[in-house]
Amino acid sequence: MSALEFGLLVLAGLGAGLIGSIAGLASLISYPALLATGLSPVSANVTNTVALVLSGVGAVSASRPELTGQRARLVRLGPVGLLGGVVGAVLLLSTPSGAFEKLVPVLIAGAAIAILVQRPPRELAADGAAGPAARDHWSLVAGTFAASVYAGYFGAAAGVLLLAVYLLVTGEGVPRSNALKNVVLGLANGVAALGYAVFADVAWLAALPLAIGFLLGGRLGPRVVRRVPQTPLRRLIAVAGLALAVHLGLDAFG
Repeated sequence: MSALEFGLLVLAGLGAGLIGSIAGLASLISYPALLATGLSPVSANVTNTVALVLSGVGAVSASRPELTGQRARLVRLGPVGLLGGVVGAVLLLSTPSGAFEKLVPVLIAGAAIAILVQRPPRELAADGAAGPAARDHWSLVAGTFAASVYAGYFGAAAGVLLLAVYLLVTGEGVPRSNALKNVVLGLANGVAALGYAVFADVAWLAALPLAIGFLLGGRLGPRVVRRVPQTPLRRLIAVAGLALAVHLGLDAFG
C-alpha cells in the first residue's frame, strides 16, 4: 500500500467516523473507499467492521460523562449486544459473496431512507420522556438484539435505529441515549470483528489506516453532534447514501 492510499484511508475513516456520529451511516465513506482499493464486497465489509472497533472505542471514551448512572442498563443490554453481534457475523459468513454484493445496495438504500423519514432525535426524546413510567420492558431488549444483529452483519444506520429505540423506550435525552447506543453497538461490532479476524479475509493493511481515522472521528463525533445543526446534514448524508446505493446497484446488477 502506498503512502497516498494510506493517507486517503485515514481521511476516509475520519470522515466516516464523523458521519457515523451525525447520521449513523459511516459506511457511506468507508465501504466504497475499501472497494476502491480493490477489495471484494465481503472482504471490504469485514475489514470495515474490524476498523470500526476503534471508532467505538473513541465514541465511548468521549461519552463517559453521559454514561454515569446507566450501569444497570449496560449490564442488562451489553450481553444482548454481544449475542446480536455474534449472530450477525455468522449470518455474513454464511452469505455467498455474490448474494452479498447484490444485497449491499438494498441495505444502504434502506439505511438512507430510514435516516430521511426518521423524526429528529430531540422529538423522539420528548415523546419518550412523556411516555409511561414503566420503561425498560422487553422492547428494549428486542430492539437492541435486532440492531446488534444488523450491526454485526453490515451495520449501515444500525446506530440510527438503536438510538430511536433508546430515545422512545428509556425516556432519556439524546446525549445519554447516544452514549448507551455507542457502548452496545461497540460491543456488537467488537465481537463480530473478532469473529472476522479469525474466520474471514481481513485486509489488515487497509484496516490499520481506516481504524486510525475511525478513532479520530469517533473521538470528535460526540463533540460535533453537540454543536452542529443535525437535520440538514442528516438529509444531505441520506441523499448521498441513496446515490451510493444506486451506483453500487448498477455495478452489482449490471
